[in-house]
Amino acid sequence: MAAQQTIRVILFGIEIGTIGFDEQTNRSSFQFHPDFLQRADLQNIFPDTKIIKRVPQVQLFSQFQSNTFKGLPPQFADSLPDKFGSIILNEWIKQEENRSLNALEQLTYISNRGMGALEYKPQKQLPDHSRIQIEQVIQILKNVLGLKRSAKQDTLNQAALVNIFKIGTSAGGAKPKILISEHKKTKEIISGDIETSDDYNHYLIKLNLEEYDSYQAEIIEYCYSIILKQLGIRMTDCKLIDQKHFATIRFDRQNGEKQHILTATGMTGWDFKSAEYSSYENLFSLCSFLKLPHAQLEELYKRMIFNVVFRNDDDHLKNHSFIYNCEKDNWQLSPVYDVTYSLNPQLNVLNSRRALSINGKRSKIQLEDVLKIATAFTIKNPKSLIRETQAKKELLVKLLQEHSIPDSVVQTMSKSFANFIS
Repeated sequence: MAAQQTIRVILFGIEIGTIGFDEQTNRSSFQFHPDFLQRADLQNIFPDTKIIKRVPQVQLFSQFQSNTFKGLPPQFADSLPDKFGSIILNEWIKQEENRSLNALEQLTYISNRGMGALEYKPQKQLPDHSRIQIEQVIQILKNVLGLKRSAKQDTLNQAALVNIFKIGTSAGGAKPKILISEHKKTKEIISGDIETSDDYNHYLIKLNLEEYDSYQAEIIEYCYSIILKQLGIRMTDCKLIDQKHFATIRFDRQNGEKQHILTATGMTGWDFKSAEYSSYENLFSLCSFLKLPHAQLEELYKRMIFNVVFRNDDDHLKNHSFIYNCEKDNWQLSPVYDVTYSLNPQLNVLNSRRALSINGKRSKIQLEDVLKIATAFTIKNPKSLIRETQAKKELLVKLLQEHSIPDSVVQTMSKSFANFIS
């Protein structure tokens, strides 16, 4: 691509505008398509967080220079692959073209395969599935993660989880994840990068690679998902594949249609890697700004308590998302995701700093800290919610043991669980 580049942005089959990017200045621009601005619907696809304005003029963005945004407006940077996906994408491009990609070029490779509903054109054509062998997938994983395993190992043998580039770059997150679609009747599994049909269950799968993560983190996350649902915290259906890979239904694919999703970071420009805006108070304020039903603020409070009690310290701003409702032209809190024990239990680490602060604190959270948030956002019966959450600790330990998590790991985890109310 030339130094000056532009691509089109599509949402629900409608061209909403054009993104520009200047490689020399690392500055981006966005302009709404004039026809889109004339529409009576889809008024609130980008909430008024003082970033993208609903105006006909070209809007310039020079303030989003961190690695999180790569010069792009946050709403579009949300579509970029995160750590693992970026590694795979760069590895693939290095082999194909022997060069690196800028942020706009990455979006052309993501194209219509990304999480959520935003799509980008022109689309870069990718190799046909038939040209990809599963051994190549494993070899890429070995190269990227430094694994010392045989290419004949069958970790990815689920009826052909095809090219790790095609199904692993758009899933986001720091660890190996892929997207697949499983036919509801035939159980046939195909690549989940394009398919949206309601004939399929669309899964995000976290791969268990024993030499990369030997304490079975995916099984632990599955056990956490069971407790979350018992507490009435919304999460899509989950299962274990081959008793080791964690699979969860994608909430950005519902009823055969793509759903428009933005993370808290993508909606606001709050860099999830920066402590400046990373607080639960800001997250609750964002929910209030979006005029979410109070029941969803209460659910967010439940999520916060769960995360503190069960040591999900990695609850950063990109791990909280919102779903756009086309008919009502408003936003709702998405189902919860990426909730698990975030420390390494093999290292016996019991203390760490939380991604999101509570009452200005990132460690040693006390009852008074969480009650202060309950008061500020009118959460009813917070102590009852806390007791209900704490009461699930024994059940979680039992689930971990039933799933053959090593006793040493279970003991380390249980020792670190918080206890607000005796």
